[in-house]
Amino acid sequence: MSTKQNKIAEVIEASTAQFTAQCYELYEVPSLGALVRTGDIYGIVAHAETTGMEPGRKPIARGKDAATEEAVYKDSPQLKKLLRSEFTAAVVGYRKEGKIHQYLPPQPAKIHAFVYLCPPEEVDEFSKSFTFLNILINSAFSVPAEEVIASSLRQMSHVREDSRSFLVSAGKELANLLASNIARVRNILEKLKID
Repeated sequence: MSTKQNKIAEVIEASTAQFTAQCYELYEVPSLGALVRTGDIYGIVAHAETTGMEPGRKPIARGKDAATEEAVYKDSPQLKKLLRSEFTAAVVGYRKEGKIHQYLPPQPAKIHAFVYLCPPEEVDEFSKSFTFLNILINSAFSVPAEEVIASSLRQMSHVREDSRSFLVSAGKELANLLASNIARVRNILEKLKID
C-alpha cells in the first residue's frame, strides 16, 4: 500500500454497505466512481452533494449584483462556514493482513475516520479483480448504478498499463454478471467509451 496519502474528508455516517464523508474543503469532492479508503475499508464514490450546514435550511441566492461567482464568496466569506460538501461511497472491499478482499467488511467504518483518495498504485492493485462489480450492480444509489460502475471502470482504466484490455475484461465480467439483462450491460458498455 502507498505511503503517500491524500486526506480529503472524514466519515460522518457509516454502515457495512456504505459511508458518508464530509469534505474538508468546500466543493472538493472526489469524482463519481473514484476509489477512496477509510482505514482498511475501500469505497467507490456513488453520490456527492453540497448543502447548507443546517438541515432544512436552504442557501439563498446572493449573486444578483456580483460580477462573478467568486465575488459572491468574497463578499460573503461566512458562506464557506455555512455550506458543506459531502459524498457517499459504496463499500466494495477491505484490506486484511495485507490482502484486499472485495466483499463487505465485518464492521462498518468508524465515525470521524479519515478518508483518503486512493493513489494510482492502490487503484491499480484494487482493480486486479472485478469481484467488486457484483456489489455495485446490487447496490441502490441516488445515482443510477450503471453510471457509478462505468465511471469507476473508466477511472481505473487510466492507471492500468493496457486500459483497453482492462475495459474489455471488465465488459466480459459485466456480461457474465448481467447475462439475464443484456440491455443493462449494453447501457454500461456504452458509457465505458473513452473520449
